[in-house]
Amino acid sequence: MKAVWYEETGKASDVLKTGTIDNPRPLKGEVLVEMKSSGINPSDVKIRAGARGELQYPIIIPHSDGGGIIREVGEGVDVSRIGERVWVWNGAFERAFGTCAELISIPETQSVRLNENTSFEEAACLGIPASTAFYGIFADGNVKDKTILVSGGAGAVGSYGIQLAKWGGAKVISTVSNDLKAEEAEKNGADLVLNYKEDDIINTVRDHTNGQGVDRILEVEFGGNLHINEKIIKKNGVIASYGSAAIMEPKLPFYDLMFKGVKIDTYLIYIVKKNIRKNIIEGLNKAMAEDALRHRIAQTYNLDEVAKAHQDVESGVMIGNVVVKI
Repeated sequence: MKAVWYEETGKASDVLKTGTIDNPRPLKGEVLVEMKSSGINPSDVKIRAGARGELQYPIIIPHSDGGGIIREVGEGVDVSRIGERVWVWNGAFERAFGTCAELISIPETQSVRLNENTSFEEAACLGIPASTAFYGIFADGNVKDKTILVSGGAGAVGSYGIQLAKWGGAKVISTVSNDLKAEEAEKNGADLVLNYKEDDIINTVRDHTNGQGVDRILEVEFGGNLHINEKIIKKNGVIASYGSAAIMEPKLPFYDLMFKGVKIDTYLIYIVKKNIRKNIIEGLNKAMAEDALRHRIAQTYNLDEVAKAHQDVESGVMIGNVVVKI
């Protein structure tokens, strides 16, 4: 099969190789998926660059997300799944061979039936971005009639966060960094969009909510925004955070948060519990079946352009998801 891989960490142009390797075969409990798309997430480029330490495997095919068609099944898997369109999650998490190849053999639970109205390119956005957003919005229960703040509402996760919160019946405030991203957040359905570089976030949110603040916050930058969030979160509110790159070791205003009963929910989508994963999968499939999600794909590439795709993800200028077509 044709695939992209690396055998050492470093710059994308230096270490990523494209060529032909042996086809995988499905083991017991696995399915063999013919990949049609592979999603590139920030974590993929960071691991390839060496941010997570030395390689765990001699050869790594990158990327955890993707979409494709089941072509074979291993022992114990219902043969009726052959021919099924699926989206794949955790393809490269604690595994050597991810989705950036023509074939992947993976546990059948990690290949989910794909809605007929969803393209393979869109399927490559579900495993990390959409799933991260779903957990952050709904982990503390339903959001009907609540007010949610989505940080970074034009980003891959934030975009889904706004849409899922609106689908759940919430009012949504979102923060962005420029006018172009503000337009994107508005397209996603945000009721109020604020520029965190220019606007008075605290007072504007208080005015917009009649002094009440927000019930939940989906946060991409926990440390950098904590001084704002502690002032706009309601009593017994939740800050669900999946990142804190700017300030990795934030100073926590413990008593200010404690006296408001604020719950801080830090999470890593790769390792959520099985029952939570089940809820995420069922929820995303339901949202797609109800045509509630707009999938924002910034750019697509082919297998021979994966190094360029990694570089573009690293640049931080892409608005939406970056997908490799296979």
